[in-house]
Amino acid sequence: MLQLPPILWYKEGVDEEPVPPAGRRIMALDMGEKRIGVALSDETQLIARSYEVLPRTSRRADFARLAEIAAQENVGFLVVGLPLELNGTEGPLVPWIRDYAAALAKALHLPHTFWDETFTSQQASASLRARGVTAREQRGRLDAVAAAFILQDYLDARRGGLAPLPPAPDETR
Repeated sequence: MLQLPPILWYKEGVDEEPVPPAGRRIMALDMGEKRIGVALSDETQLIARSYEVLPRTSRRADFARLAEIAAQENVGFLVVGLPLELNGTEGPLVPWIRDYAAALAKALHLPHTFWDETFTSQQASASLRARGVTAREQRGRLDAVAAAFILQDYLDARRGGLAPLPPAPDETR
């Protein structure tokens, strides 16, 4: 998948991608018009898992539930999937997703980054089918599994040197 340029990071004027804080979870979102897929990393930031599919109602309600998850799960960073076209250009939902993510990150006081979500819904569907989940049953889980694919790709890229790693814990404590 494609890593996006640094012009998309949390604060305007910042030239570098923010680094997820060590020891805290990363939350990934697969944004849709009707649902938000949520995935979380473990605290070592190595493994992603699907967490929840949040039915979208209003920004206020969405943000409240996502804030609840962030607080309960010790989240320190957000990764938001962006639907890019196959040629790398931005899809029609990208402006809305950018705006939504910026407002959410500000409300939760969390840094965020964007990550290419190309083919993650297809990967999620194939993964669920391989586990015997029917197309009808997938509806309630697909977006969270897609968010886990987005997050795992981000985590793997960080380990491969394509995205920054958190600073080493201070060993003087």
